[in-house]
Amino acid sequence: MLYRHLACLSRWQRIPAYAPPIAVSVPYAGFLYAVYNVAMNMKTIPQTGQRGPAEHSIRDQIIVAADSHFSYYGYGKTTVSDLAKAIGFSKAYIYKFFPSKQAIGEAICQQCLDTVLNEVQGALQGKASAAERLRTLFMTIANASTNLFFHERRLYDIVIYSTEEKWPTSQAYLRQVRDLLATILQQGREDDEFERETPLDEQCRAIFLVMEPFVNPLMLQYKLDGISESIEELMRLILRGLTV
Repeated sequence: MLYRHLACLSRWQRIPAYAPPIAVSVPYAGFLYAVYNVAMNMKTIPQTGQRGPAEHSIRDQIIVAADSHFSYYGYGKTTVSDLAKAIGFSKAYIYKFFPSKQAIGEAICQQCLDTVLNEVQGALQGKASAAERLRTLFMTIANASTNLFFHERRLYDIVIYSTEEKWPTSQAYLRQVRDLLATILQQGREDDEFERETPLDEQCRAIFLVMEPFVNPLMLQYKLDGISESIEELMRLILRGLTV
């Protein structure tokens, strides 16, 4: 069936109007197009043995196809052999770009977490006070993560798995959130918004521990009900303790 679908994609312009429709789900259709794009790009790879721009493009295309495949079938149920067969590559060729299934998963996980952090950076722009920035930091992370949970659940499951297994991508993400928190706290001290008696690292650790259920993807899935109200209540409590 997969080959029939791909064949139709490759001769799209030649399908007669009276041809019977091929029913596919929306996620599966996305997967088919990702696979088709990989196949078309394969024709442009130079056979020089050098890793040039075309091969980097193929690496990106493998990620796109894997993203669609994991979205449809799930990360846990997919092997590199399954992915290679679906895309039409050999396992050896995929291993040329990724040493393991985890490496592919990490690349996708990185994209998901980068999307969250980019939303945070965008939301923080224009927020003048440290108190505003602190509230915005945690509220934006929670909203972006919740959106991923409800609209891209199988991809969110990869993020959960990466957090559970302490993959470098998820650990780096949590460090970046802590760094953003420390920067905001330091700003508040410099602007005389926040008290300075408590050591900054101690202050940062305490606040992160309180807010981690809304930042850590593994914990967040159990805190979805009333998440905005919960964050707002905790922020009021934290800001009362920080304010000079």
